[in-house]
Amino acid sequence: MVRGGHLRRLRALASVPRLNHPRPLLAKTILPRRLSSAACLDHPPEDHFPPPPPQVPREPLLQGCFPDCLQDCLDSAARPPLAPHVLRPLAAHIAAGAEEPFYLVDLAAVRSRVALWRRELPRVDPFYAVKCNPDGEILSLLGSLGCGFDCASRAEMSLILEAGVSPDRIVYANPCKQPSHLRFAAAAGVRLSVFDSEAELLKTAAEAPSAELLLRIQVDDSKAVCVMSNKYGAPLAEAPSLLRRAAELGLRVRGVSFHVGSGCYSPQAYVAAVQRAAHVFSLAEAAGGRMDLLDLGGGFPGVDSAELSFSSIAAALRPALDASFPPSRGVRLLAEPGRFLAAESHTLAAAVIGKKRVADAAAEGGTRQMLYINDGLYGSFNCLLYDHASVTPEPLPASVAARAAVGDGPSPWPARPPPQPAAVWGPTCDGFDCVLPDTKLPELAVGDWVVFRHMGAYTAAAGSNFNGMALPSKVYVDPGAAQTRPAAGAAAEVAEVAEWAAHHRRAAAAM
Repeated sequence: MVRGGHLRRLRALASVPRLNHPRPLLAKTILPRRLSSAACLDHPPEDHFPPPPPQVPREPLLQGCFPDCLQDCLDSAARPPLAPHVLRPLAAHIAAGAEEPFYLVDLAAVRSRVALWRRELPRVDPFYAVKCNPDGEILSLLGSLGCGFDCASRAEMSLILEAGVSPDRIVYANPCKQPSHLRFAAAAGVRLSVFDSEAELLKTAAEAPSAELLLRIQVDDSKAVCVMSNKYGAPLAEAPSLLRRAAELGLRVRGVSFHVGSGCYSPQAYVAAVQRAAHVFSLAEAAGGRMDLLDLGGGFPGVDSAELSFSSIAAALRPALDASFPPSRGVRLLAEPGRFLAAESHTLAAAVIGKKRVADAAAEGGTRQMLYINDGLYGSFNCLLYDHASVTPEPLPASVAARAAVGDGPSPWPARPPPQPAAVWGPTCDGFDCVLPDTKLPELAVGDWVVFRHMGAYTAAAGSNFNGMALPSKVYVDPGAAQTRPAAGAAAEVAEVAEWAAHHRRAAAAM
């Protein structure tokens, strides 16, 4: 039973923007070496990034490897099929006897997003927002690709420093810092920091006088899903006095930062913010100071939609940056993408652990199937509350997964079974723990699975172990090296899947 105060607090969160709050690190299980990518740190040089993977045609890559109905289960009218290098190990892990929820983490997707960023915004250095997903494999990969890191706390800075990243590749981007964390940053050599008030300047002067600062300014974030200006950012009118106060305290202001809000859906919001920042640079120059760093913040989409793509934002940003901050001005440009780099990397698989059918006059046919899965609002799906996310369930029956994992077929489950009214619930004893109160899914049974794509950003990073429910484990795949191999025939594909399934069976037996 959940205490009333706790339940009221969770319900209130559904109506407010996502809060900046500590995010516990995700406990993870690295499964057999074949699936967890034995060479996670062995990546191609930066000038040899593979292009983003194209949409995979159903034939011939899936022929002979998966029953048609398997991909039919996971298809939807608006979505391409899951790539074989994701679908195959996911099915293999289920076929090996998995019962707990898990993520299939595609490291190649992260690498492709870095490559896309550098093609579209070649002048802007990406500093990954660690709070989005502090997964160790992703952090190691991004570090090896030369990315910087946006950290908000001592714990996040420690993660990056322990991974061997130089402190000059970290921006301590929290505008309101704990004094002990500020002292840690100074001792560790993390000099670049952010402020938006006189109080923060006084604190910095006392705790980290050698810090190099960025003035966080307030910009229009009305076109964002989660606003930031209600909490952070100095109004433009306060910029001159804050710059003067920094000079009086002997602090060096290197430049300006801003944030157009998380999930920004307007390219012009970035353009207006760049112009606003350029005005602050002019104010500093008029006062005899020179700044040489601009931080564009985050807000970049993790998944393109019909309304907005990353390319459209970049197309608006490039000329704006060239006009206000041409290379001849000598200003370094950086940004803090989080969900842009991480969202597509994670596919969540959750098992159906309970089911019942209830009368529902509002549902088609007068009944609704209630499906209980082993992840919920207290785990990965906290994103529905904090991040205003939307998720789409894709059914994966256990029998179909088992046959896909060993290349057998055809499956006894009919292709494209008719969807019907359903509700998807989480595993805790809280009545608020409802993932999808009104959706449509085919008839599923206990032991079947439901798959959710694009779950790499602001999901398990903010999850809890409420009710003793563990966060999902992780299975890693990184087909980067395999992308250069010639395509194998169907028989070789089936053999490879069977080998992977055997690895999992041995691992499961050893547990």
